[in-house]
Amino acid sequence: MPAGIPYIDAPSLPPGFGWTDAVDAIAKGHTRAPAQITDQFLNRKEDSFVNRAAWIEGFGVGVKSFTVFPDNVQYQRPSVQGAMLIFDDRTGAPLAVVDSGLVTYWKTAADSVYGASLLARPNSKTLLIVGSGIVADSLVGAYSALFPGLERILIWGRNPGKSRAFAGLHAHQKAAVEAIEDLEAGVKQADIISTATMSKQPVLDGKWVAPGTHVDLIGAFKADMREANDALLTRAEIFVDSFDTTLGHIGELLIPLNEGTIRRSDVRGDLYDLTQRATGRSAPDTITVFKNGGGAHLDLMIAKALSNWGS
Repeated sequence: MPAGIPYIDAPSLPPGFGWTDAVDAIAKGHTRAPAQITDQFLNRKEDSFVNRAAWIEGFGVGVKSFTVFPDNVQYQRPSVQGAMLIFDDRTGAPLAVVDSGLVTYWKTAADSVYGASLLARPNSKTLLIVGSGIVADSLVGAYSALFPGLERILIWGRNPGKSRAFAGLHAHQKAAVEAIEDLEAGVKQADIISTATMSKQPVLDGKWVAPGTHVDLIGAFKADMREANDALLTRAEIFVDSFDTTLGHIGELLIPLNEGTIRRSDVRGDLYDLTQRATGRSAPDTITVFKNGGGAHLDLMIAKALSNWGS
């Protein structure tokens, strides 16, 4: 690493950075010109090397590089490792290196919760989180921070014991955090539903979703992955974080688009549209769907916020 270039990871991040700061970084980032983004994937059997780059005019340039080595458990190493390098937009000089895991942690939930802040009903009382992993953990904190009126947070996972343990870890929240075993019943009660699974087959049936509900789809990130079925997409007004990162390679929308279940025109807008052009839900009883696809431009917004925190 060049002399004078700071490296930022969780232990070195000054205290105080929170979910409102992360969401604010994404909100402000979407008041700027749309980013140029590109991805590169290299593969060796089950191992992958990924580069995700973005350039936001007047803001910065960044590239997040990381490896995905599923068998690293035998070496007692994480399966995903990497870093994000930030460059100055005016001079091209490198400014900071940020741990990729730290960037992804704050980016993923902040992306979804910012979308929910623009689409969900502001008086939402019940949140259902489908999943009980690392992303689900961040969602409890992020939604609690941006929706302080939440009264209940329901947790559903395929392993009921893990869901109960997960709920117990969040007993300190203002909202009551409760593990449930009946997914259909939980969906019917929820004002906001956030899915964070690794499912290839839909786990969320649109027939269960009540009018006015906001659905936040996070988990699917490959062409063969889906969390919601056609019944939901055909009932809902659909939004995405970025057209560039969601329509062409994520099965959640790619599959129904290819099958003719929905059309490109059914995707009403992305975060730039929601931020700059005041698009959004058309009525209180409308079901809204937000597909979180990620993207290097979001990584750059968060990485710069982390690198500037405390300075």
